[in-house]
Amino acid sequence: MTSTLQVDPSNAEQARAWDGEEGAYWAEHADHFDLALRGYRERFLAAADISVGYQVLDIGCGTGETTRDAARRASGGRALGVDLSDAMLRVARQRAAAEALHNAAFVQADAQVHPFPAAAFDVAVSRTGTMFFADPVAAFGNICGALRPGGHLVQLVWQPPAGNEWFLSFTQALAAGRPLPAPAPDTPGPFSLADPDRVRAVLGAADFTDIQFEPHSEAMWFGEDADSAQRFTLGMLGWMLDGLDSESRRRAVDNLRATLTAHDTGHGVLYASATWTIRATRP
Repeated sequence: MTSTLQVDPSNAEQARAWDGEEGAYWAEHADHFDLALRGYRERFLAAADISVGYQVLDIGCGTGETTRDAARRASGGRALGVDLSDAMLRVARQRAAAEALHNAAFVQADAQVHPFPAAAFDVAVSRTGTMFFADPVAAFGNICGALRPGGHLVQLVWQPPAGNEWFLSFTQALAAGRPLPAPAPDTPGPFSLADPDRVRAVLGAADFTDIQFEPHSEAMWFGEDADSAQRFTLGMLGWMLDGLDSESRRRAVDNLRATLTAHDTGHGVLYASATWTIRATRP
């Protein structure tokens, strides 16, 4: 972790992961991760409704695809992307520079505690980047304070696991018959904002109003074929093999290969997924 990164102590574990090996893997495979979510791109940007002169804040921007999209739309304003991962931010800066997007900037920051200028942004956006706060009320309260009155927060988050075939298939395959404990709904993780009732409570406590949910489903792309999808998935979830003996490890990899092969359509390995686009307003 970069020594100058100010992180709330409750987010220290997330910072170690994202500013460590996990973030480095995402940075190395930026195109693959962007392609996986490509089906959601246009609808999410439409929901953000970014005007030419807007000041845009992108929370958990990763390698910056959404920040760059926002900068192009806010050509008379600017887009600021923040993330915990220095490795991903290096990629984000390189790609923005290659596109000559001079109104896109990136800062390594924990959005839960970063001192954003008050009432400085017209819209805050996040593509699957807001589910990992240890104290979401504090984090969304900080983001709310960075928005001008009447400004919007627009975030893309996962619906519950039952609607996300990719998650169930991969975790069940790599479990190799082991029971996997369900994560508590109030702990950081990909499904921490899947329950609309919890999200309404969290955002309401953070002073947001007019909280709206739009469901959407798309096929997620995990590789050109089963070979590339297996390399990518094991790189992302290989930690699930830790502690397995050699036979269990072989069985887990075989299980993964079987599901990837079954979802190889001939034009990509595709799995069903489901998200919420959540829109909320700073009063």
